Amino acid sequence: MLKLVPNETNIDFLAKKNLMFVISIILVAISIFSGFKNGLNFGIDFTGGTLVEIRTQEKMDITDLRARLDGLDIGNPTIQQFGSDNEILIRIPEQSNGEDAQKIAMASVRAELGDKVEYRRVEFVGPQVGKELISAGAKAFFFSLAGILIYIWLRFEWQFGIAAVLALAHDTFLTIGLFSITQMEFNLSTVAAVLMIAGYSINDTVVVFDRVRENMRKFVKRPLSEVFNLSLNQTLSRTIMTSVTTMLALVALWVFGGEVIRGFINALIFGIIIGTYSSIFIATPLLSFMKLQRREVKLAEEEAEAV
Repeated sequence: MLKLVPNETNIDFLAKKNLMFVISIILVAISIFSGFKNGLNFGIDFTGGTLVEIRTQEKMDITDLRARLDGLDIGNPTIQQFGSDNEILIRIPEQSNGEDAQKIAMASVRAELGDKVEYRRVEFVGPQVGKELISAGAKAFFFSLAGILIYIWLRFEWQFGIAAVLALAHDTFLTIGLFSITQMEFNLSTVAAVLMIAGYSINDTVVVFDRVRENMRKFVKRPLSEVFNLSLNQTLSRTIMTSVTTMLALVALWVFGGEVIRGFINALIFGIIIGTYSSIFIATPLLSFMKLQRREVKLAEEEAEAV
């Protein structure tokens, strides 16, 4: 039988909590600094404009194409290879004179590219739609965090809820920081990936918290640090196996899924790693600072059983 983690592990996770907290604080600070300094490379979904994906018969000189498009007086279009050498992604920025000007800009680009080009995708997003999508994405994220906090508060007690939301905020800052530092395109699929990471991470965290609460009732005379370590070790195999099997599927999608979903998969792969780390080294160790009382756990369980 395949065993990635031995049955009887006895790792002292709480002994490493201060080091892990320092590392996490540094990484979050770097992510926030990069966010203010570099910002995010927002995709057409948020900025507005036209996205054109083309395929040429032969490899095209990107430098020459960029110079030709810069001469069209359509702003500063961005050009990048997309997948193979003969696949190119062109982003035409939003034109100041409205939709008609955007269509004229697109017609100019078509004329410059010529007839020997296969248009695989042409997407247009208006500026108002982009602003609405930014607002909707932010609301979806914050409402999901609020819902998670309320659920865990009712399912356990307030200390668990705060620890879980802090761990989720940690995962979110680091994931968004990755996109800020690398300047990978941040679009609607990335927002979906961040929300999926939050769901994955909270699922792992709830499993550990449930074992913590069970062991707090079972081992009344043990110090809380021992109870936390015991709970983490008991759920370690499940946490690692879940992460590994999820990663196998994501790696397959990364290899065979193509460039269209690569940013989405990049976010998920990074998020799964960070989510697993935070479930083990952030969420549960945070409880040691929450002055958790065994009486509160007992009362919360009695209320849950009564319902």
